[in-house]
This record gives sequence, structure tokens and C-alpha cells, in this order.
Amino acid sequence: MAAFFQRLAKATPTAFTAAFNSGSGHSRSAFRFPIGALAAVSGGISYVYYHSSVSDPVYLDEIKEEQTGPKVALNPNKWTEFKLQDSARVSHNTQLFRFTFDPTAKLGLDVASCLITRAPIGQDAEGKPKFVTRPYTPISDPESKGYFDLLIKVYPEGKMSQHFASLKPGDVLEVKGPIEKLRYIPNMKKHIGMIAGGSGITPMLQVIEAILKNPDDTTKVSLLYANVSPDDILLKQKLDLLAAAHPNLKVYYTVDNPTKSWKGGKGFISKDMAVKGLPGPSEDTLILVCGPPGMMEHISGGKAKDWSQGELSGILKELGYTEEMVYKF
Repeated sequence: MAAFFQRLAKATPTAFTAAFNSGSGHSRSAFRFPIGALAAVSGGISYVYYHSSVSDPVYLDEIKEEQTGPKVALNPNKWTEFKLQDSARVSHNTQLFRFTFDPTAKLGLDVASCLITRAPIGQDAEGKPKFVTRPYTPISDPESKGYFDLLIKVYPEGKMSQHFASLKPGDVLEVKGPIEKLRYIPNMKKHIGMIAGGSGITPMLQVIEAILKNPDDTTKVSLLYANVSPDDILLKQKLDLLAAAHPNLKVYYTVDNPTKSWKGGKGFISKDMAVKGLPGPSEDTLILVCGPPGMMEHISGGKAKDWSQGELSGILKELGYTEEMVYKF
């Protein structure tokens, strides 16, 4: 098993490697992930074209590629099949899934947006297929080519998550998207606070990595991450490594059921935790919230029935934040 993780660390991007390292980790087979060529069209193509025959079809094709850009795997208007390469367990109830596509294409996901998945769940009264659909945010870099990774918490009664758990390498998943959430722009705010619960960490990680990999982005990030127990904290090792390497990222953990050796926060996210761990209300502040419904109601209030942001309530409103300062994933 140790040799497997060594091979994985060399062959995969940081997001996937760290997710495996964060849990006990096991897999049905050794992974052979495509690293993927980074396709870029340089300005030299235009120079070559200028000094060549205009009728030369090779250069015309290159110019056309430069104008249209790389292929995009996702389609917002139709369901597309993506093949499962493999999966691995991250925690007692969470698995990581890697799906592949044409390595010459990009996924077509912006920060921070999600994709929609669907699975068949029988037929209706007319004999037509019925589906369950769920949105998920990949934890892989949106610019990764040839693959994307989903971190899925598998619930005993979860129709979609049980479908994920049943997938085997080579099986396909139907996906549509992207569905744009918050359009992140570098330095859009001086300080971004984040409150996440459980698998609600996934859109936060997407924003965090976009900020930290951009040397021109000076945004400060403060994350409050709540879980049931220390063993339920997803991607903890990755988050700790990022925080240690980047002074503009601060992470605070709290759990409902702490162990004797636990040194983080205890219990639900409170007003006191929010005051100490988040930037205060300001025009230069944005608070992102994502987690289970009960947590959302406690922190910010849930979304409206039409999935719009809805009214702000909960402890964030009590602390003086306005609807313009809060975004609910």
C-alpha cells in the first residue's frame, strides 16, 4: 500500500494526492492517471502564418484553432457521459472519484461553478425513465485537462451518492454544465471569510486554490470548517499544508464530537467563533457559506425555493453582515 501512494504522489496533481493522503485510503487497483498535455497556442503561430502562403491549409487550421480555443468537455445543454477511471475511500463515508475525458480538451468550469450529475432510478407510470440529479463541485483544478475529481459523501439513503458508490472503473456518469455560482475575480475583495460544513468544503477549496496559485491575488482567506468528528474532516492534510505555505490563508476547525486529543474548536459554529475567525462586516468583505441545511439555517439562512440567495438570517445577520456581503453556495 505504501508503494501505491508513492506512485500516486508522483503521477497525480496535488488536489488528488492530498485527498488520498487525508484519509486511510484504499483503492481497488493501482491508478494510472493521464497527466494531460497542457495545450497552448503561442503567438509564434501568427508569426509563422504571416510569413507563409495564405493558402497553406496547415497554417489556416492553426489560426482557426487559435481563434476558437481549446475544446470543452462539458455541455450546458445536454447530458454528456464521462468514464470513471477509479475511486478511493477518503474517510469512513466519503469517496473520491476520478472521471476522464478527451485529454486535448478542458472541462469548461469557472471558479466557482459546479456541474450537475444524474442517475436513473427506475421508470414513471408511463414507462419513461426517471432520474435523480445532484450538483457537485469538482476539487480538481478547473484547468486540468483530461480528468476531473469529485469528492462524494455517501449517505445510506442518498440516491445519487449510492449511485456513485455502485460505480466501477469503466462505468459512465451523465453530467451537464457548468452551472455558474459565484464568479470569482482576483482581488474582488480584500478579505474572504468561509464557513463550510462537511462536503461543503468543495467550492471553498476551488476558490482557495484559485487565490493561492495566483501571485497577483493578495486576497486574505479565513476558513471556519465544521464537522461531526475529527475523522470526518475532509482534505485536512491538504488544507493544513496550504495554510502553512500561504500566510494569507487561515483555517479553524470545529467538531461536534471531539476526541480527548482534539485541540480545535468544539461544537457548532458560534457567534464567538465567527467574530474571532472571520473578517468583520465591510464593503471589502465577502462571506461564503456551504454546508448541510441545518448548518445553513443556523449560519445564514437557506436559499429561497427558487434556489436564489434568499434572505439573510442566522448568526451572520445578527453580527451585522448584509446580503451583499454573504454568498450561499
